Parts: sequence; C-alpha cells; structure tokens
Amino acid sequence: MVVLIAPENDIDNEILILNQLFEAGLEYYHFRKPNKSYQEHCDYLDAIETKYHNRIVIHYHHELINEYDLKGIHFQEQKRRDHIDNPGHYFKDLNMFGKTISSSFHEPEELENCYFEFDYHLLSPVFSSISKQGYEGRGFDVNHIDKLIVGMGGINSKTLAKTIELGFKGVGVLGGVWNTDNPVESFKELKEEYATVESKT
Repeated sequence: MVVLIAPENDIDNEILILNQLFEAGLEYYHFRKPNKSYQEHCDYLDAIETKYHNRIVIHYHHELINEYDLKGIHFQEQKRRDHIDNPGHYFKDLNMFGKTISSSFHEPEELENCYFEFDYHLLSPVFSSISKQGYEGRGFDVNHIDKLIVGMGGINSKTLAKTIELGFKGVGVLGGVWNTDNPVESFKELKEEYATVESKT
C-alpha cells in the first residue's frame, strides 16, 4: 500500500493536484492539517471530488467521519495514548462501520506492544526525512513484528525497495511527492516502483 500524507501547510493548486493524484490511483490519502479548523476541514473536503472521499483518512476532527463518506480515521501518537485505553468511550459517537483505524508510532517496541488492533500502523522515521529538516532516519527492521506496518520518513522511489526489505508492508510518503517539481509524476513513479518490488516478494 502507498499512503500519501497531506502537506501540513496548503500549497498552490493543492486540490487540483490531489484530484489528479486520486485519478492516478491514490488509494490512501491522510488528511493531516493540524492548523485547520473544523469548518476549514469541511471546506477542504467539499473542494475534493465526492467520489474520492472514500480514499481519505482524517487525522483531526474525527467526527467528520459521520458527515462524509471517508475511508477512516487516524490517531496521532499523543491522541492514541490519551484515548485508546478506553476505546469504547472514544468511538461510541462515531460511525466506524467499515472504516479503517490507524495510528502513528515512532518506536517499534511501542507498536509491537500496543494491544489495540489497528488496521495499519505508520512508523517513522525509517530514513532521514525529506520534508522535516534534522529528522534522522533510524532504519527500523520490523520483519519480526506480525502487524501491518507502513514505513515513513525519507521514502521515495530510490528508498522504497529497502523499506520493503526491512519488513514494511507499505510506504508512507509526504516530501517524496509534494516536495517535487511534479507531484503527480512522482507519485506514479513511486506507485510503479512499489508494484515492481511487491511482485518480487
């Protein structure tokens, strides 16, 4: 699986590019905009073609899952620690039927010991980040962990094969797409490379 994370701050023609990315086969778009209000989240979603809403995973304002036909919700690390000990209480007002639940981790041990069954887990940084300065890669090897783990941090078409070798079942990308001259072409390249690597495993 190839997961694309939203750029934290809006970029020029972002929605236009995003619709093109969906058209190019993007299945998992993580809508992570910490500075946007609830209404701004709605405005952003309303600008995206409705047929693509079911490919969007929301990081903030999880209650939007009741308003839009979204793919699922994602827990940032701190939010997971704050709420997942009492998931029944957290989820009781959310319509989660058929939706995905995922979370971010930065330590393989915490991920391995997490008792809550997430559909998939984002673990970073595998390699030094493209989008965050000074975010050094740690080369995690997760072959021994029997969970669906998506590697993030420094992922592009050059580091993708190594990521899969380290035991990851997918890749998460941000800078490797958004920080390039042509995000759509960069995504297509990554997607093709992922399909090639997957066919060999």
